[in-house]
Amino acid sequence: MVEELLGAAVGVGVAGLVYLAAAARVVKQYERGVILRLGRLRGTVRDPGFTLIVPAVDRLHKVNMQIVTMPVPAQEGITRDNVTVRVDAVVYFKVVDASAAIINVEDYRFAVSQMAQTSLRSIIGKSDLDDLLSNREKLNQGLELMIDSPAIGWGVQIDRVEIKDVSLPDTMKRSMARQAEADRERRARVINADAELQASKKLAEAAHQMADAPSALQLRLLQTVMAVAAEKNSTLVLPIPVELLRFLERGAQHPDYQAVEPLPEPTAPTEPSPDPTAEK
Repeated sequence: MVEELLGAAVGVGVAGLVYLAAAARVVKQYERGVILRLGRLRGTVRDPGFTLIVPAVDRLHKVNMQIVTMPVPAQEGITRDNVTVRVDAVVYFKVVDASAAIINVEDYRFAVSQMAQTSLRSIIGKSDLDDLLSNREKLNQGLELMIDSPAIGWGVQIDRVEIKDVSLPDTMKRSMARQAEADRERRARVINADAELQASKKLAEAAHQMADAPSALQLRLLQTVMAVAAEKNSTLVLPIPVELLRFLERGAQHPDYQAVEPLPEPTAPTEPSPDPTAEK
């Protein structure tokens, strides 16, 4: 009798251990557990830690509550100003309601991916090329609102949406490069013309200053000679000041000035003519 009771107790203990092993579940810290009992939602969401379910009756679905980084495949479209572009993006989202993510949508990841692709094509068609290239922050906000509106019913919250890259056709790239080059050349010419204007004004002021003080021109000439001589050139070209020529001209016109007559040119000695009587 005792052996039978002992065997029954051992059998019950083994059955209990098997039941406990089948019913025991562990939910990780970043997960939440959703219980479906005979196909119906049962109770509240299970928190992280050890939990028990009814084997063969309950089914535990674990939902990851971490932020998911999902790349959006490149979408090709035509902008509002009729330019064909390819745009890709990335979506950051997380599940905030585990029950809604399991009950309201079949696969919330696939649903978010498809919604992101559709919204991205819609944004391309509503935007200009300049907005896609320079005003991405505003487009990111609009894209986030378009995806977040239906995702709220799925228990998903869109954390952030970023446009990664905008691919342009080669012809458009060359056109933009020529436009940028022409703009840079225009600005360079304007800056050069402005510099020439400022330099001409300064030179005019310097000319007036030197006209009032002729000695300043001589000092400037000496500075130029010193600068040229510092280069250790074998030949030094020294310009003659205009004032020196004017001084000589005024001296030539003075009444006391006597012009020096040039010396006569030397003539070649002539040979003596032969004496006709010498032969006789």
